[in-house]
Amino acid sequence: MAVYSLEPVAVPKIQTKHRTINTKIPVPESLPIFEALKQSEPQSMMGQPPVIWHKADDFIVEDPWGNRWIDWSSCVLVSNVGHGCPEVKQALRDTIEQGLLSTYVFVHEKRARLTAMLQGIAPDPENATIFLLSTGSEATENCIKLSKTYALEKYGPKKKYFVSFVNGFHGRTMGAQLAGGWERQKQWMVDRDPTFFQVPFPDGFKNEDTSFDLFLKTLKERGVTGAEVAGVMSESYQGGGPDFFPVEYARKLEAFCREHDIVLTMDEVQAGFGRTGKMFCFEHYGIRPDLIACGKGITSSLPLSAVIGRRDVMGLYAPGSMTSTHSASPLPVAAAIASLSVLRSRGLVAHAAAMGEVMMPELLRIQAKYPEALGCVTGKGLVAGIQVVKPGGKDPDSGAAQAINLECLYRGVLMFAPVGGAGECIKIAPPLTIPEDALRESLGVLEEACDAVLG
Repeated sequence: MAVYSLEPVAVPKIQTKHRTINTKIPVPESLPIFEALKQSEPQSMMGQPPVIWHKADDFIVEDPWGNRWIDWSSCVLVSNVGHGCPEVKQALRDTIEQGLLSTYVFVHEKRARLTAMLQGIAPDPENATIFLLSTGSEATENCIKLSKTYALEKYGPKKKYFVSFVNGFHGRTMGAQLAGGWERQKQWMVDRDPTFFQVPFPDGFKNEDTSFDLFLKTLKERGVTGAEVAGVMSESYQGGGPDFFPVEYARKLEAFCREHDIVLTMDEVQAGFGRTGKMFCFEHYGIRPDLIACGKGITSSLPLSAVIGRRDVMGLYAPGSMTSTHSASPLPVAAAIASLSVLRSRGLVAHAAAMGEVMMPELLRIQAKYPEALGCVTGKGLVAGIQVVKPGGKDPDSGAAQAINLECLYRGVLMFAPVGGAGECIKIAPPLTIPEDALRESLGVLEEACDAVLG
């Protein structure tokens, strides 16, 4: 976990079209707020750059003291259509004025509208149904539950294994962490469900073997056959990179699942709704998953998630037996309808793809200046990552990554703390609304930060 000092640092003043830095960072007047939280919250809630968010508009975040940052966090890939999107705000106002704030699972009209919209973007709309929830973890947990239920009811208890990937992340609840691929996140469980296990992810950098044969070999070493696998789940790109599947691997994985009637889930909680330059990241691979876990960018604001899935799998539970207290809560649903409408009306998916064509060459150029320290650059659309490594190899250099992160903060570009197994990955994920001039300006700041730390 990143640890940021709360000792104010005098930094150069900055004033550009999109950035303003006119105080020490962190702002001295902000320290009582951090101290109050230290007394009232667990330390797990800390670990991000020391900024007090006061206002966020489009792709810019402001604090109460007049500092402005170009946002490269999108609230951890939530604000796809920009912070405070006018259409989203108006949809929320209208719903509040209507007088409907909560419904449990009693029906309201906008719930039917949103499920129809999500059905329309499914790989097979006529064979898809939608389950609305609140968090990404709820979505992935339900994908696990549905996969195992389908296998049990159709084939019996021998088809029980759930396969996911090393370094994968699917949330912080128990089932999501059982399926996750980070060992340290599961140590608290002590005795674990042995039907969950992970195979290496074919990222090409941490694991150079990108052949599907490695997947089959790992199952064989476990003594598990395809006929015994109930479900396979992966992030469409692993968030710690971002790391993407080779297309051939993804297609062979899909074929393997079809051969053995295994429910294939793509976790799009982070990747969906235009982030990679397509509505869903799995579209880059030309595959059709059985279940899709959605969240984050679905509303660009309030908590909402969804499972989009095959009608026969989604229909396994009787009325009232698979619900959630805040399923399809009116305010998040209104936000989602507005956000999805804006994605389309403004052409933001295509814009993300176009901005990726601007961003990736610049990141590769910066990497070429420091090839010993910047070990790997990956990205699609408006998500990218730089793996910071120690010279001469692939060992992560979390100290250098955090130093670059801080230098960006001091210069007016805001990211969340570096991600990855050791906090070595600088993650870039601005709102999909970011214009080219602001993207280029912020890439220039990243280069200045790398020069300051690595030069």
